[in-house]
Amino acid sequence: MIVEQSEHIIREIQTAFMGKDEIIRRVLTTIYAGGHVLLEDSPGVGKTTLALAFSKVMGLSHKRVQFTTDTMPSDITGFTMYNHQSGQFEYREGAAACNLLLADEINRTSPKTQAALLEAMEEKSVTVDGVTYPLPSPFICIATQNPLGTAGTQALPESQLDRFMVKLSIGYPSAEDQLQILKARRYKNPLDSIRVAAEAEHVIDVQNYLSSIRVQDEILYYLIRLCEATRQEPAVELGISPRGVQALTRMAKANAVLEKRSYVIPEDVQDVFCDTCAHRLILKPQERINGISERMILQKILMEVKPPELVKGRKNA
Repeated sequence: MIVEQSEHIIREIQTAFMGKDEIIRRVLTTIYAGGHVLLEDSPGVGKTTLALAFSKVMGLSHKRVQFTTDTMPSDITGFTMYNHQSGQFEYREGAAACNLLLADEINRTSPKTQAALLEAMEEKSVTVDGVTYPLPSPFICIATQNPLGTAGTQALPESQLDRFMVKLSIGYPSAEDQLQILKARRYKNPLDSIRVAAEAEHVIDVQNYLSSIRVQDEILYYLIRLCEATRQEPAVELGISPRGVQALTRMAKANAVLEKRSYVIPEDVQDVFCDTCAHRLILKPQERINGISERMILQKILMEVKPPELVKGRKNA
């Protein structure tokens, strides 16, 4: 049932977001894993369209915040206002009070506002005037940032980058895909034709189902060795944290679900390793000067650390 509904979700999103099936799949995997997504790419490649398509097809309430230098923490968390009629202070919800928050240009706001979003992402709640308010379940943040130009931007600190389960780059579509996009938008917005294929409860059910996905000790030891290898790599200044190990485990489980299995195999870990871990690495300055990227390091580690020989190929449970 989960697999069939997931395939339905993917097909519906493909009608509005064309030519990037792997990105659609990875975002869905992250949502199932209970994580948040950071999309870093050039303007106009469909980051907002992708987020809106997911909110619509999965029946999620959503809000969008365009982050600027004057965006306040209260815009995210909400605020209390005095009601003259009741003589009491009343809480007014902020943008985070939804299932899916689209945080546009997250690196263009102040660190204080970024920190307010951090609590919402990590704790699934917000605190206003000493009172904690739970956010709707599920709560998913899809944030975007433009890597071009640094004027007026505040780079996300490592502690907040670590809260994003994956960091993805969409990239430009091919000429054929661009032709399909132009044809699809000739008379209407493809987002208007997306049909609801699931509900918020479906996401919660899948997230809870992950606890039943079997992971043998050999697989756990394999992903731990992968993450430990990043800490011992000479080119790396800061390797994968224990939180990153947990994120990699949940992503591998969610990937197994989409592969129609109730257990994790080494290929699940390998499929999600780079997307889950690249933004958690900090390379030494000299490596960046030499043109070395985080993904190059992770690919090297995948080749060096041998997986356990438990299951050959991808088999359905």
